[in-house]
Amino acid sequence: MNPLGWPGYEEQLARARERSGGAESVSWRRHRHAVVIKFDFRFLGGSVGTATGALIEQAFTEARATHLPVVSMIATGGSRMQEGMLSLRQLQRVTRLCAAHREAGLPHVSVLCDPTTGGVWASLGAGADVVIAVSGAQVGFAGSRVRPDDDCAYTAEGQFAAGTVDMVVARDEVDPIVSRILDVLTRGDAVPAEVPRALGAHSLPTNGWSAVSGARAPERPRAAAYLDDYFDFRVPISGDRAGGVDPGMLCGFGRRGERAIAFAAQTGTATTPAGFRTASRLIRLAERFALPVLTLVDTPGAANDAAAERAGVGAAIAELFATVAEARVPITTLVIGEGGSGGALALSSPEHTWITPNAYFSVIAPELAAAILKRDDVRQLADDLRLRPQDLVELGVVRGIPDHQ
Repeated sequence: MNPLGWPGYEEQLARARERSGGAESVSWRRHRHAVVIKFDFRFLGGSVGTATGALIEQAFTEARATHLPVVSMIATGGSRMQEGMLSLRQLQRVTRLCAAHREAGLPHVSVLCDPTTGGVWASLGAGADVVIAVSGAQVGFAGSRVRPDDDCAYTAEGQFAAGTVDMVVARDEVDPIVSRILDVLTRGDAVPAEVPRALGAHSLPTNGWSAVSGARAPERPRAAAYLDDYFDFRVPISGDRAGGVDPGMLCGFGRRGERAIAFAAQTGTATTPAGFRTASRLIRLAERFALPVLTLVDTPGAANDAAAERAGVGAAIAELFATVAEARVPITTLVIGEGGSGGALALSSPEHTWITPNAYFSVIAPELAAAILKRDDVRQLADDLRLRPQDLVELGVVRGIPDHQ
């Protein structure tokens, strides 16, 4: 227990055991639906040493043997100084355990309590499938004694804004939310998701411009209305894990009857690189848990400003195209509003795309097509593009138009 011969370490461990009532900074227990790992910050600041790593390995080994998810309840200052590099190397050990758990197709949910800093945040915490942070918790790679300032970036809320945390909740909300997450992540059946019923307009547009106008109408039902109508409840995920969040891309998992279905839904805004990357992340998670995917298309197109170009919008769209093409779970798509160019097509299933009566799908918006082709007749151009729902069915671009029942 004192591999470096650190002066006074045995006494520190004894005091920590007396203070916490535990043998180490972590403990674990197998419950009916998950193996739960708990950190105790009273034990040397929840720091990780070699014995800690051994306990975490026991927990993950038990979870794989019993085919159970892992829930990590984290409160830590990071690696234990008194064990030097032997302590730091536990991060590699933990990462290998998380990788083996993923390979087995089992969920891992981390809960970031106050504080969660250092290498444990950068391995066991941030590496989980779904990351929940307790409101107000200190969360960051740099702890308070070593970072240069006390910016809000080091908080649960700051990490959520940066796309590295899926949700921030009050402490008393953690248990029910974790239960819901485990419920949906363990119900995979790889059976295609049902097509949602159409909301809004019943009649088909008479011409191309009326199709465009109907899709842009402010009263037309948006993604949130479709998700509320389709699911009994849903659990969101947020962020691309690369510093970005797009509130115009709603992603997560939901229950519909006894089934669990993953979803990625555009809300009518131009989709940013972070939005495309979050959708790719959602589909990859769905693959791991054999969950079918529902995508709702509604965007004038990909964001095309300078910030989007600097953030790699082309590469993000390419990644989503590839993720959809390679998906090993069925993807069902419904176009519910604007289907603008590649930013819409990237989220669409190649074989199972449907469209509502108040929607359109086009190679480009009619106004932009007019600018490129140097034409003034935007309304006629909308007809020429054959972007109406009935045109798209006839062309074989979409499979059909769902009814309202």
